[in-house]
Amino acid sequence: MDDCIFCQIGSGKIPAEVVYQDETVMAFKDIHPKAPVHVLVIPKKHIASAADITKADLPIAAHILEVANIVAEKEGIPGAYKLVINTGPSAGQVVMHLHMHLLGGKRITAVV
Repeated sequence: MDDCIFCQIGSGKIPAEVVYQDETVMAFKDIHPKAPVHVLVIPKKHIASAADITKADLPIAAHILEVANIVAEKEGIPGAYKLVINTGPSAGQVVMHLHMHLLGGKRITAVV
């Protein structure tokens, strides 16, 4: 999608501080971090939200979780992080492209 900021980041048209990337998933630092470690993990394929994941997308969804573990290890917070997926505007999703927040580096009690 040409007007989706995360699609543009995923394709390299908009720069980001990338911490992981492969053919299907990208992880980059959030520009408005809510924790010492705040990374967004996105599929490069445009999927609007978790509610839009199809059966065919399940391998991508599983890979997003796998990448979260890889990034947590790289960022020095293995086994001590929070994962958040907001689904829909009323649940706090601002960018309509599936993304998972990986938060850590401090005790986190609040919801993002």
